[in-house]
Amino acid sequence: MAKQKKQFMSMSQATQLMPQEELLMIKKDSSRFSIGVPKEIAFQEKRVAIVPSAVSLLVENGFEISVEKDAGVNASFSNEQYADAGAILVDNSEEIFQCDVILKVAPATMDEIAMMKNRIIIISALHERVQSKDYYRSLMQKGITALSYEHIRNNTNEHPILHSISEIVGSTSILLASSYLADSKWGRGKMLGGFIGINPSEVVILGAGVVAESAAKTALGLGALVKMFDNSITDLRRLQSNVGASLYSSIVQPNVLKNALKTADVVIGAIYLKDGNSAPVVTEEMVEGMKEGSVIIDVSIDKGGCVETSRVTNHDKPVFKKHGVTHYCVPNISSRTPHTSSYALSNYFAPFLIRMFDEGGLNQLIINDERIRAGAYIYNGKLTFRNIAEQYGMHFQDLNLMLAAFR
Repeated sequence: MAKQKKQFMSMSQATQLMPQEELLMIKKDSSRFSIGVPKEIAFQEKRVAIVPSAVSLLVENGFEISVEKDAGVNASFSNEQYADAGAILVDNSEEIFQCDVILKVAPATMDEIAMMKNRIIIISALHERVQSKDYYRSLMQKGITALSYEHIRNNTNEHPILHSISEIVGSTSILLASSYLADSKWGRGKMLGGFIGINPSEVVILGAGVVAESAAKTALGLGALVKMFDNSITDLRRLQSNVGASLYSSIVQPNVLKNALKTADVVIGAIYLKDGNSAPVVTEEMVEGMKEGSVIIDVSIDKGGCVETSRVTNHDKPVFKKHGVTHYCVPNISSRTPHTSSYALSNYFAPFLIRMFDEGGLNQLIINDERIRAGAYIYNGKLTFRNIAEQYGMHFQDLNLMLAAFR
C-alpha cells in the first residue's frame, strides 16, 4: 500500500517537463485524492457509476469516495451499503462536484458543469449527437479533462463498457419481447420459445454485433427459431461461430427479409451503418405484412431506428401499436435493469481508477495508453475530438501530437 502511494505521489520525468498549466490537478497527499459519484438526474437514468463492493475496493486502495445520498437507490443500492463500504455520503451535488474525479453514467448537464471546480476530471458518457457548442465551451473554460467511456478501448480494440452494456441490452431485448408477446393486450398470449409438439417461436434479428449476438444466444436458449440478417457475410460468419448453434442467416435482401417477417413473432432491430448511425431496413409495408400481436424491439432507436414505423418511447410508456404490431422503442434499454447495468459500469471503472492510481494519475495514463487517450475529448480545457471541432467550427488540437514529446 505504501508503495502504491509513493507511486501515485511521484510524477514521471515526462510529466515534470510539461508546463504547469498543462498538468492535471493531482493531490500530493493520495489520501485526499477524491472520487465523486453524483446522483443521476438525466431522464429515467436509474444506473449508478460505482456499486458498493467497488467502493470498498477503492477505499482499500487509498481513494476517498464521496457518494451523493440516494445515488444508488434506483439501482437497489442503499445509502447504508455505500456507508458500510467506506464511502462518504454527501447531501448535495455541489459538494460532489468539488472532487478531483467525477464518475457519471449520463453526460453532465449544464447546471452540473456550473457546479464543477476548475481542472477536474470527468468520466461519463458523451452522447455527442445531443450536445451543443456551449456544452463543450463550458467544459473547456474550466480547464476540465473529460473522458467518454463510449470511446475508450481495451487491448483487443473493443469498447469494453459498451460491450458489456450491449450484452445486457441484447438479452434484455429478448426478455422484453417475451413479456409483450405473452401479454393479452400487446401480444398474442404466446410464450416465446419452443416445446415438444408446439412449433417454436420465430425471432428475426437484424444485425450481427454484440447486441444481436447476445439476443440470439438468449432466444436460442429459450428454444426459439432464430433468423439473422446483416449486410456483412464476415460478421454473420463470426456470429455463427460465436453462438455455437445452427441458425438461419442472410444478407439483407428486401424480398427475403419481407418473407421472414411475415412469420416472425419477434423482431430485434440492432443493425447500424458504418458511421454508427441507423437507417430503416424494415419498411412500413413490411410491418403491415407482419402477424397481429407480433413484437418489434428497435434497439437502434437511439441512432435513428432501423424500422420505418418506429418512434422514440420511454420507460413510462414504452410501447405502441402500429398495423397491429407492438413496437418497443426505448433508447436506454439498459436502464430498465439498472442493478445489473451498474455492475457492468463499475466492473470497468474500479480497475481503471486503480490503474490510474498506480501509474501516477490520469495524465500519465493518457500518455502511456493510446486506447485510454481515445476517450479524451477535452484535455486540460482543449478540444481534442476532430469531428466535434469540425461540426461546430471550434479550434481542434491533436492530443497525440500534444503528447508526442512525452512518450
